[in-house]
Amino acid sequence: MATIEKYRINTLSKDLNVKSKDLVTLLSDHGLAVKSQMTVLEEPELSVIFEYVTQNNQVDLTAFFKFYDDKKAAIKAEEEKKRAEEESKTSAAEDSEGAKAPAPAKKEKGAAPVKKKDRTQVRVVDTRGTAESVDLSKYDEKLLKYDTNSDRDKNVQKIKKKPQQQRFDNKGKNSFNKDKKPAPKPQPVKLVISVPDEITVAELASRMKTAAPTVIKKLMTMGVMATLNQTVDFDTAFLLCDEMGITVNKEVVVTIEEKLFDESVDAPEVLEPRAPVVVVMGHVDHGKTSLLDAIRDTRVTAGEAGGITQHIGAYRVNKNGQDITFLDTPGHAAFTQMRERGANITDIAVLVVAADDGIMPQTVEAINHAKAAGVSIVVAINKMDKPEANPDNVKTALTQYELVPEEWGGDVICVPVSALKRQGIEELLEMILLTAEVMDLKANPNRAAKGVVIEAKLDKGRGAVATILVQNGTLHMGDIVIAGTSVGRVRSMLNDKGERIKVAGPSCPVEITGLSEVPNAGDIFNAVSDEKMARELVEQRKHDEKEAQFNRAAKANLEDLFSQIGNGVKELNIIVKADVQGSAEAVKASLVKLSNEEVKVSVIHTAVGGINANDVMLASASNAIIIGFNVRPDRQALLSADEKAVDIRTYRVIYECLEEVEKALKGMLAPTFKEVLLGHAEVRQTIHVPNVGTIAGSYVTDGKVSRHAQIRVVRDGVVIFEDKISSLKRFKDDAKEVAQSFECGIGLEKFNDIKIGDVLEAFVMEEVKR
Repeated sequence: MATIEKYRINTLSKDLNVKSKDLVTLLSDHGLAVKSQMTVLEEPELSVIFEYVTQNNQVDLTAFFKFYDDKKAAIKAEEEKKRAEEESKTSAAEDSEGAKAPAPAKKEKGAAPVKKKDRTQVRVVDTRGTAESVDLSKYDEKLLKYDTNSDRDKNVQKIKKKPQQQRFDNKGKNSFNKDKKPAPKPQPVKLVISVPDEITVAELASRMKTAAPTVIKKLMTMGVMATLNQTVDFDTAFLLCDEMGITVNKEVVVTIEEKLFDESVDAPEVLEPRAPVVVVMGHVDHGKTSLLDAIRDTRVTAGEAGGITQHIGAYRVNKNGQDITFLDTPGHAAFTQMRERGANITDIAVLVVAADDGIMPQTVEAINHAKAAGVSIVVAINKMDKPEANPDNVKTALTQYELVPEEWGGDVICVPVSALKRQGIEELLEMILLTAEVMDLKANPNRAAKGVVIEAKLDKGRGAVATILVQNGTLHMGDIVIAGTSVGRVRSMLNDKGERIKVAGPSCPVEITGLSEVPNAGDIFNAVSDEKMARELVEQRKHDEKEAQFNRAAKANLEDLFSQIGNGVKELNIIVKADVQGSAEAVKASLVKLSNEEVKVSVIHTAVGGINANDVMLASASNAIIIGFNVRPDRQALLSADEKAVDIRTYRVIYECLEEVEKALKGMLAPTFKEVLLGHAEVRQTIHVPNVGTIAGSYVTDGKVSRHAQIRVVRDGVVIFEDKISSLKRFKDDAKEVAQSFECGIGLEKFNDIKIGDVLEAFVMEEVKR
């Protein structure tokens, strides 16, 4: 068979000495699709080019005619070869069929001759004039089409057997689906979403399947200006979705605590009486531990350093078949610290007062702490065995703090006892049980245990050890316990006598081991069933604690008091500290008179002396503010107040104090200046300089002392004088400021009565920008 190479546009343009671009344009003008200069030319394209160059006759056609003749000759030779092969195959097939077939039947007279024609082989001529022999046995007869418009013999157009596919008419529509009815359009489905109490605008837009800018525009039309990351409440989201035709359901968020802890209220019929929990409080060395020692008839005091309670203990005693749980705290500070963590663990407070000493400062603090906790108070007048004991003086002093004894027509039970002589102990226990009976204390022992961590420590041999008080339910050996950020399985339980037990019911103090870390005193503990979920909750609590350091809960303060009143605050708790008792009582009485219909002013504690860390702790637990009259907070109190966000206000004139509190209640408080504390300096030596005055040789204990600062002279926690610095020197050189841990000489303008041990408090007044 003759072969011929492909002839492309760029090759033909070189042979004809014309531009390839001109040939492409020529073929495009004649309706022939040419993609590029590398397109292979076929018969129609060559005919158009031949006609064009013949009419113009301006190019050398030698190479072109040579190619055209070669192609014609090759096509003709290929056709003849195929024809010969087909004829030889046809003749061979006829010979084989004639040899096998039976003799034909005789023709009847007059019958038309049968014309045999083999249609298995036909010649097919395409639109370009190329002839090809086709074997029809490979095709489906039903799919054959005949071209009746051809001048030659009928050309057969072949269609191979292919998978069923769609064929389209001239209009581009499916010819098979002409008679079918159009499918009905789907009806729009109303969108239903769930929204929690608060949701960000971005999350709301995502759930609404709406662009965020569209949601923001809708909110703006509703009068709500919110960005993508700001939150909107459920009501706003509901109104927005309702306007856009979206149904909103309230999303119920189930926390891990709700899944783990059973907080359901017990039915009255399943409740059983429980033992009362009693805390013993009072002044130092008034016999708290000795009284408890006499009650449980053990010698705890002898084993403690100096005879003073060093840790929190929990003990259980039995009286007439009824149990009483006692908590021996190292002072009321620990009691308030646990209450500050949200643990109201006690039912009754036993206030121990020495009959020979009477009411002391810590006794007053204990009274105020017990009142703030809202527990019943039973007074035990101890040391009645001493000759100088005077219980009537104690009862009289109690009335000053609104504690009126029963024999005087009040509701406070006073029991005279002697811990040393074991006198009056039985009467005290009976009064405790009587008070508990009136309170009708009950719990449900048939549920998972819940209670409070009383104390915790890290033991070298046993690991984390926690003393806990079961308040409700029953704790079993092997239970999974979660307390604050600690979780673990109870490996051992010891009661207050050191005996191993396996079950602890309501109001039962036990010591447990097996926790992952040491919990905090006052942490709530729960017995749970899913350890994996409990550990997940612990990790979440640790994460929340880190965030809480940056987002502290708002405490009561005068500047924001009016807005807090609008948010539901109905009571303003105040702690008053003054330099003398008379001033403290005057400030208290004046503050109480400022109460109005919207908010009540309540003075929860009044005492004499400087503001200390215990005052800050009580204020934090009671959400109170501290007002100091002619007194100052010490360094520890300032650090604690800053940490707990407690507002401390100090005044020297009572009218300024009353005026600020009154303005705060009316929402008119707008302080112009704010005091900024710079530091403290301790006077270690005084130097008298003629014609100058007294120079205080001082050591800067914290912060700094600046030349332009004002100085407040504090002696024993009481403000003596306020003055300005006249001179500040380091050795012989003047200094603008002296930093912490450096010594300096400080001279005041007006005050010269400086003594060794005085504290010079440096501060500046800065304008508050609003």
